[in-house]
Amino acid sequence: MNPQNVFNKLTAIIVDDELHGRENLKKIIENYCHEIEILGCADSVVSAKELVSIHKPDVVFLDINMPVLDGFDFLDEYDELNFMVVFVSAHEEFGINAVKAGATDYLLKPVNIKELKQTVKKLLLIKNKKIKAEIVHETDKLVLPASHGFNVLEIDDIIRLEAEGCYTKVIFKNGKNTIISRTLKDFEETVPKEKFFRIHKSHLINLKYIKDYSNISGNFVTMTDGSRIEISRRKAPEFIQKIKAVLNTI
Repeated sequence: MNPQNVFNKLTAIIVDDELHGRENLKKIIENYCHEIEILGCADSVVSAKELVSIHKPDVVFLDINMPVLDGFDFLDEYDELNFMVVFVSAHEEFGINAVKAGATDYLLKPVNIKELKQTVKKLLLIKNKKIKAEIVHETDKLVLPASHGFNVLEIDDIIRLEAEGCYTKVIFKNGKNTIISRTLKDFEETVPKEKFFRIHKSHLINLKYIKDYSNISGNFVTMTDGSRIEISRRKAPEFIQKIKAVLNTI
């Protein structure tokens, strides 16, 4: 998977009334956290709001102690936060209030690089869950990573999925296939259970594309792409029940 894909990138702005604070954090992020693109820096709540409006960042790194309006005043300007907030402060005592205000994390100045990297991992995890929640409707869509970012595919375009170690081969009804760096178990937890069934430790099939079933010398299904796949002995009884209940509804 291309490391530059959208699942591994964050956009951010830095808000700090002190020039040294802004430049120091920006330099640390650019040197050690390549997942983050700094879109701009603000020296006040007013300018921070302007940057948020223009850039719509994933993250705001926010100082607390600022003249006139502080970091908490900035958050009070929003009825609903459409970005994550990481407070960056020299004052540890603000931590509890930061959590109550909806901050994702809290970093103490001077910023520790190891702690910053842990924060970035947390931010990426939250962003990725949000992306999938927004674009994946479990009944008919599936997100697959691609070199340019990701593809959103129709579930019904997939005939079957086959495990290849830590990777999965996805076979489509148009005859094409692709290798994805996700385990079959991961896919099993993602696709709709009413449409897909894991008949073997290495095979997850779309029930819609079963061509025939045979119990001669074992249990096998033939898919519409011509593949003949064994059903594990442990899975066979559950498969029979599933096919009776589902096949006529998909």
